[in-house]
Amino acid sequence: MKNIFGEKKEIVERSVDYSLQIVELYRKLKKDELGRILGRQLLRSGTSVGANVHEAQGGQSRADFISKISIAYKEAKETLYWLRIIQQAKVIESEDTVDVFDETQQLIRILSSILLTAKQGKKEPSHSSLLTLNF
Repeated sequence: MKNIFGEKKEIVERSVDYSLQIVELYRKLKKDELGRILGRQLLRSGTSVGANVHEAQGGQSRADFISKISIAYKEAKETLYWLRIIQQAKVIESEDTVDVFDETQQLIRILSSILLTAKQGKKEPSHSSLLTLNF
């Protein structure tokens, strides 16, 4: 994902954009009981990704940073699950989920990479600089 200047976005900004994509998708879901139930699950897990990435920015230690990024990763994986259920249950047209589905998979890979780097325990990059990696 690129910004208006054609540059790749930082994971922090990308996670905000992702949350907004989730909100937009939530608003498109069918308004029946199934749509409301699955939609709330999607909204909760999908917006949690960005919240935890932001919390990681202020991590008090490497362990705290890893914990928050790990939660963001798990929430992204859960969001992928809800997206699959929503698609397969036909709660929304599948073309409406394509971009969010793709972005979810990309975020999972990015967060996994950040986690692996942070867990290796190298002094550089620091946990604050890991969040400014461009993807």
